[in-house]
Amino acid sequence: MIVFDLHCDNGHRFEGWFGSSADYDQQRERGLLDCPECGSSVVGKAPMAPAVPAKGNASQAARPVEEPKAEAQLSNAPMPPEVKKALETLAKAQAKALEKSTWVGDKFAEKARSQHYGEIDEIPIHGKATREEAEDLASEGIAVAPILFPIAPPDELN
Repeated sequence: MIVFDLHCDNGHRFEGWFGSSADYDQQRERGLLDCPECGSSVVGKAPMAPAVPAKGNASQAARPVEEPKAEAQLSNAPMPPEVKKALETLAKAQAKALEKSTWVGDKFAEKARSQHYGEIDEIPIHGKATREEAEDLASEGIAVAPILFPIAPPDELN
């Protein structure tokens, strides 16, 4: 997992957890990143302090810093403890819910539709869907919800 500080064009700052830097790029290109505060889909990486290696551990490289948009009002204030606790609680709840759910990968829309129309047995599933696929499912009356915290597909785990 990699954590990026992100910001939207309205100046809201938030964290995003990704399986890799490439996952972030793919999600951004597909329009899957939204500001949790205002819903803006204009999201970019916020400036981050470089990861300075501990003395004697020079093999760890510093992370690059990206320049924010001039109009963005960003805060480097630490996350309030109650926000951190709420996020941890949500992450634990998601992990517990996913324990009994089956990963279906890119076939999420197909499997959800098949279950809804009684073609296959209903079981809890999770996977990948484009925004358009999710909107199509919702318009058909098929309940879908985004996974709040990114997860690594089982075939990509170490």
